[in-house]
Amino acid sequence: MRFIAHLDMDAFYASVELLRHPQLCGKAVVIGGRRRTVDALSSTSFPTLKEYTGRGVITTATYEARAFGVHSGMGLMKAAQLAPDTLLLPADFDEYRRYSRLFKDAVRAVASQIEDRGIDEIYIDLTDFVFDSAAAVTDKPWSRARDVGASIQRAVRDATGLSCSIGITPNKLLSKIASDLEKPGGLTILTEADIATRVWPLAVRKVNGIGPKASARLEMLGIRSIGELAKAAPSLLVEHFGKSYGAWMHEAANGRDERPVVIFSEPKSISRETTFERDLHPVRDREQLTGIFTELCMKVAADLQRKGYVGKTIGLKLRYDNFKTVTRDCTLDEATGDAGAIRRAAGACLKRVPLDRRIRLIGVRVGSLSQPGADIQERSSAARTPTLFD
Repeated sequence: MRFIAHLDMDAFYASVELLRHPQLCGKAVVIGGRRRTVDALSSTSFPTLKEYTGRGVITTATYEARAFGVHSGMGLMKAAQLAPDTLLLPADFDEYRRYSRLFKDAVRAVASQIEDRGIDEIYIDLTDFVFDSAAAVTDKPWSRARDVGASIQRAVRDATGLSCSIGITPNKLLSKIASDLEKPGGLTILTEADIATRVWPLAVRKVNGIGPKASARLEMLGIRSIGELAKAAPSLLVEHFGKSYGAWMHEAANGRDERPVVIFSEPKSISRETTFERDLHPVRDREQLTGIFTELCMKVAADLQRKGYVGKTIGLKLRYDNFKTVTRDCTLDEATGDAGAIRRAAGACLKRVPLDRRIRLIGVRVGSLSQPGADIQERSSAARTPTLFD
């Protein structure tokens, strides 16, 4: 028997912002639109959605805002039609990453077998923890698992001031579903005996891996709930979705998932990118583009240094105002984590792309990673700020 937990931070970005602005607790607030800049907000005045103009989208929303029907990924202009008086705060991803590290360190202090799944969620294998305990001899294992889950929630709150929801089940697929059942601050235990009553009534889109397009195709077959999917003939699913995906759907709907919690995996690359609030012209907005481009390189270098990597392949990503995306990369003779070296290589890549249209997005990536240990280069400061075409 396995005991797998999925931990999901509650409205993570919004919750971090509410720590900064406690006077907004209980109010409808969305995060998105633009990245935080110095003096982006005063301490007493906050813009509303009805004041917003642009093409930004919601990164996350408080539960009070979600009650109006707004949600992550929704365009801010559309959200303004549903909830015009909802408050709008800019995103501060550096701060969110800091809180992400804090909550993950707090979890590791309680149960170390974790799989990192992003900035605000992790899987935790509690199997050894549950059975390697004197309490497990006399108590029911699932009761012990609940106690461990409650300890993790307390540790996260003590370390960050934030709440999280946890689902504990026999596998990763069910735990992902369970962590969403009693938000916010929920601690949900599901055993195989609970699948029919707790999981099968849910919509098929609640299964991680069944997206909007697959949900729509299933609905055309008369399959709307997970239970209906579980009872569907496997041959029908294979016929309409292919051998691999169709068979997986049937297994997932019946709560079967043998994937292990992957404790560590080497990243293939480290990158940073930003989408502009308005399209920038490569000539008229040259100074602004130069500053953003240089800052991205410095942040990638800082990420490399913090995670203990250097890389040999430097990549550039550019998206134009017509949504066409181009990428270029180059390979250095020696791996580096130096901001200046990354900036020079990315600048060389930039010279290889057309700059005849407005730019919507720019990104910098470092790949072919390795771990140099004590030999990692320190991030250098350039003697001068390079221009966009240096």
